Amino acid sequence: MRLLNGQPQDVISMADRAFQFGDGVFRTLRCEGGQIEFWQRHYARLQQDCAALGINCPAEAVLLEDLRIITPVDAAIKIIITRGETIRGYGTSDFLTPNRITQCAALPNYPKDLHQQGANVRVCSTKASWQPALAGVKHLNRLENVLARREWQDPSIFEGLMLDRDGWVIEGVMSNVLVLCDTHLFTPKLDQSGVNGVMCEVAFDAALQHGFAVEKRALTLDDVKKADAVWLTNSLVGLLPVANICDRNFMPHPAQALLSKAVNHLRQLEKFTIVESPDMPKG
Repeated sequence: MRLLNGQPQDVISMADRAFQFGDGVFRTLRCEGGQIEFWQRHYARLQQDCAALGINCPAEAVLLEDLRIITPVDAAIKIIITRGETIRGYGTSDFLTPNRITQCAALPNYPKDLHQQGANVRVCSTKASWQPALAGVKHLNRLENVLARREWQDPSIFEGLMLDRDGWVIEGVMSNVLVLCDTHLFTPKLDQSGVNGVMCEVAFDAALQHGFAVEKRALTLDDVKKADAVWLTNSLVGLLPVANICDRNFMPHPAQALLSKAVNHLRQLEKFTIVESPDMPKG
């Protein structure tokens, strides 16, 4: 089901700037059993990203009403906010009316043993572009990611690692990257490019609960290959260990169980109920 500004709709005007320029932002959320994971964090990021582009973010109550209309139970939810409609040209007005799109799809059917076996990762030749004004923002122009994902068809490869023009590790095509060295958990510093993902933030909070030091810093590919453990994170796959990068095999690490348990605990604490289930405990 798809909604456009709260109404069932499968089409949008060709004058919309999302269609013309990729002028908008989006978030992807996981809903399971009628409960959306980390809703407050996602909405906060949506507000930040809209502000970065100068788009008026819809009120939280408006988006929640959209979600209640589509009544997701088990679904991958995508919320898109566009700047609105213009006839032509890059110029915009501060008085444009944003369009909001809410849609549901089935949750990805990942292999059952993926989190036990870990993911195989390649390094992409497509570079993450340098643009500090958009760094961290989950904007609609994802052409770099599209080109990077076209680089492989091998189903045994789960993800591709993207570097910037100087060779610094930025992110996965569809994920953020976490690197464990001793008791320090690092993720690339995304002040020049890349997307700040909610699950990476959750994983940092989980690591702090177990006494790990966390830091955003510049990382090279060698830093990643020399790490004790590496994880990928996004809202749908959660915290996924990496099994192989560039012929470097990673053995299962004891931190995996600790972090996974802490992430799951936060997941339970920060679920937002959209659809009441008859099996859901009351109160």
